[in-house]
Amino acid sequence: MRLLLAVLVALTVAPVAAEEQKLTAEQVVSLAINEAIRPGFAQYAADTAALERDVAGLCTAPSAATLDRARNQFKAAVVAWSGVELYRLGPLMVENRYDKVLFWPDRKGIALKQVQGVLANADPDATDPDKLGNKSVAMQGLGALEFLLFGTGAEQLTSAEGDFRCRYAHAITTLQAATAATLSAEWNDPQGISKRLLEPSASDPDYRSFREVAEALAGLLAHGTEAIRDQRLLPFLGRDGAAPKPKSALFWRSDMTVPSINANFDGLKALLEKSRIAEAAPPDQLWVANSASFEFGNAERAGKVVTAPLEQALDDPRQKKALDYLVIVTQSLDTILGENLAAALGLSVGFSSLDGD
Repeated sequence: MRLLLAVLVALTVAPVAAEEQKLTAEQVVSLAINEAIRPGFAQYAADTAALERDVAGLCTAPSAATLDRARNQFKAAVVAWSGVELYRLGPLMVENRYDKVLFWPDRKGIALKQVQGVLANADPDATDPDKLGNKSVAMQGLGALEFLLFGTGAEQLTSAEGDFRCRYAHAITTLQAATAATLSAEWNDPQGISKRLLEPSASDPDYRSFREVAEALAGLLAHGTEAIRDQRLLPFLGRDGAAPKPKSALFWRSDMTVPSINANFDGLKALLEKSRIAEAAPPDQLWVANSASFEFGNAERAGKVVTAPLEQALDDPRQKKALDYLVIVTQSLDTILGENLAAALGLSVGFSSLDGD
């Protein structure tokens, strides 16, 4: 599926339609950057900076109250990250940044093994952000931090007994905050990735034309719902009739599995709606955009049904049904975004996410 490609090609090759819609290719890209991507990364940077401060406060004055504060801010940072993590292009995808923020999928439990090894050996390098940043990505990301704040032995953080564990957690948050600030700054740099996307050039190795810009942006929507389904939902819901595995879910220790998935959907919805790409379709095809909005609404409603910790939710028929329904929503969005909108723009149905295009 090449959704934004469909939009930008339609706008580029059909100037009359573009004039009627009062929307240009440059505007589509600009709206995506200014209304969805930049605000998302700014929120992520702000919440991650607050997380670093709260974990520092926990280390300075360990108590139940400061641990609760750090845990709550971790949850806020996870929501902010989940809103932008599917914007997988540009700054996020260089220097191994994505994996440093979140090493996932982690089918072999590498992060858990490495974090437990650090704690068992009290490895001093883990408390030094500079040294930690040069070690395995699995031991410096949000998954590792979640275990430190919520996993076995986390109660030690309320007293001096947890000093090493806390200093390790603080080193992680220092790295995370620095990465988040860098990502936001690079998206806001008028001479950086935004300029490359808004002013494609034949000399640019990745974005030589608006067609290539569209191909890059299209991947965000093309693979977004698939990633939610295949990397977030199915691993714990079970594939092909397999039994659910709640401890195979991302962020199960902090009860942030479903909130993070909800934020994934919100991030895709923001990109779809804030970029106004549906306005490129003929007026009689507005049902396509309405259908997409309807399904995003269904995802939001289903996500709100799941309120219990994941293991309990999977044992509750109503909440389990809501989780299963989220899989159906992703499949529907695949069709709406990958086939129906492309057809509404007059493109071949071959431009489908289901083809792996």
